[in-house]
Amino acid sequence: MTHPIESELAAALNERRALHRYRVRRTLESATGATARVDGKEVLLFCSNDYLGLANHPALTRAMQAAAEAVGVGSGASHLVCGHSRYHHQLEERLAEITGRDRALLFSTGYMANMGVIAALVGRGDAVFEDRLNHASLLDGGLLSGARFQRFAHNDVDDLTRRLQKAESGRKLVVVDHVFSMDGDQAPLPELAQAASDNKAWLMADDAHGFGVLGERGAGCAETLSQDELPILMATLGKAIGGFGAFVAGSEALIETLIQFARPYIYTTAMPPAVAAANLAALDLLESEAWRRDTLQRNIQRFRRGAAQLSLPLMPSNTAIQPLQIGPDEQALAMSRALEARGILVSAIRPPTVPEGTSRLRITLSAAHRDEQIDQLLEALAQITAGRD
Repeated sequence: MTHPIESELAAALNERRALHRYRVRRTLESATGATARVDGKEVLLFCSNDYLGLANHPALTRAMQAAAEAVGVGSGASHLVCGHSRYHHQLEERLAEITGRDRALLFSTGYMANMGVIAALVGRGDAVFEDRLNHASLLDGGLLSGARFQRFAHNDVDDLTRRLQKAESGRKLVVVDHVFSMDGDQAPLPELAQAASDNKAWLMADDAHGFGVLGERGAGCAETLSQDELPILMATLGKAIGGFGAFVAGSEALIETLIQFARPYIYTTAMPPAVAAANLAALDLLESEAWRRDTLQRNIQRFRRGAAQLSLPLMPSNTAIQPLQIGPDEQALAMSRALEARGILVSAIRPPTVPEGTSRLRITLSAAHRDEQIDQLLEALAQITAGRD
């Protein structure tokens, strides 16, 4: 006999299918790169976050192998018990140096970092203000913190200012993405920093999609704002850096506070030391191979020029994230499938990840893409939008 909960779960799943919002995992059978083998087929990959093409770099592989041979695979414990290796410590010191902050603290994932930081800094009696288009991890962190939670209009500094001025709570924390993961646009950080300062609030930025690719040195928003202007900086290591994990950078007091009070940090096994070693190797390349950032920018401009010639409805973005807004869920899904039939993998992003009526193809570019591969994508989009699928 079927348990009643099974029937309820099946109904919810069927509803999601009917809405064209059912998600299906794909099986990657090769290293990720400009091309990959997915579910038994060779495809051009235009949906990866490997923006600099480092995920399969031999230097990262060698560093990971050497560290694994030296200290094994598992870290064995959380950082505060006995899992904090010299590789972790070196990585934290290096990240602090790159971002120009006093210290940095490693987390296993960006989701855990965001949850941990927000809950450690604000709670009952405080207030947290978040951009409406923030990543789910930031929104969840704000909601679960216990602080009064408010969302302000996307990139609207005036709306934020009005809300800050009305707040009568204790601590006030403003939380934004630097690069918005589904739209590709950027937060007006200098203006947000001024609004936060004027209203005695702290500013936190998630630079998951900017760290490694933006700025002269690839340090992202850390190159735009000082530690005083942006006291809480989070970024990830699994996107442009090509490795895995996340970090928070800031003052000595901030990092010590997180070590003592951020529960996802305290109660999670540390990332494997070999992964930290691979991240260190990637940071070497970040500094020595600036041509990767230059190539990525050229690829972005090539794609946007081609899309403009085809009158494709690209959303405004000068980052590696180039969303092609479609609208109806089923149409975005159909376009994704039509691209895959042509050997190109681009994910259809649908609600609840994006607002209702704004389903899109989230096209991402990499320094690993060649001109002819970008042109192949543009030609496929031209055919599909012309109805030749």
